[in-house]
Amino acid sequence: MIHIKTPAEIEEFKVAGSLSKAVLRRAGRMVRPGVTTREIDQVVESFIRLHGAVPGFKGLYGFPASICASVNEEIVHGIPSERVLEDGDIISIDTGATTGGWVGDNAWTFFVGEPSREVKALCEVTLDCLKAGIQQAVPGNHIGDIGHAVQSLAERNGFGVVREYVGHGVGHVMHEDPNVPNFGKKGRGVKLQVGMVIAIEPMITLGSFKNHTLANGWTVVTNDGKPAAHYENTVAITKDGPVILTQDAEGPWCAFQGGE
Repeated sequence: MIHIKTPAEIEEFKVAGSLSKAVLRRAGRMVRPGVTTREIDQVVESFIRLHGAVPGFKGLYGFPASICASVNEEIVHGIPSERVLEDGDIISIDTGATTGGWVGDNAWTFFVGEPSREVKALCEVTLDCLKAGIQQAVPGNHIGDIGHAVQSLAERNGFGVVREYVGHGVGHVMHEDPNVPNFGKKGRGVKLQVGMVIAIEPMITLGSFKNHTLANGWTVVTNDGKPAAHYENTVAITKDGPVILTQDAEGPWCAFQGGE
């Protein structure tokens, strides 16, 4: 069932969205060579709780941490650990906070030091895919319009589009209907209505989109070992167009580089 939010509820939702972006920004400021993903997770959890909120991910379906920390070939759902970030890595951090009964959800791929030119291009195109998908999030369009915008841009640049993991509705819980794939055909799928709130999150690979899950039951990696990038914002469909809910005073985007 798709839950339609009233204008007043969307205003309430902005509080969770703003905090979630601040959380993601705080995580990004820690990204640098020598830092472990567990250290980032610990700081994020403290930051969320100090603001009177609850980590949106910790305990969700049994996930053990407050961030998903996916490094290089890890696409999504990386578990924070003692892994030390190295110069040239990229790390996709997916996190969010629950406050006032609403769930914020956003992700960003940060540079660790200086990645290769082709990896930077992957990240730049994936962010452009997110922006292209958001532009299609208007009343009267369909879910397929979002997916088509993402897929066509990614594939035109020679990158792969992950099929198994998709965006989703967001509200009082992290995952609501409808699913929001990063592939599709124009005019197909659920019709977008005023009051829908969805997470748009392109997951794009440098090589093949084929993937598998590691033995820990969570971390999804590319089969060919090539890097993947992941960007996400929570977006409300309004009569005036898409409104990004996961934005704070600095806006809806973070820096590519860590250590802001």
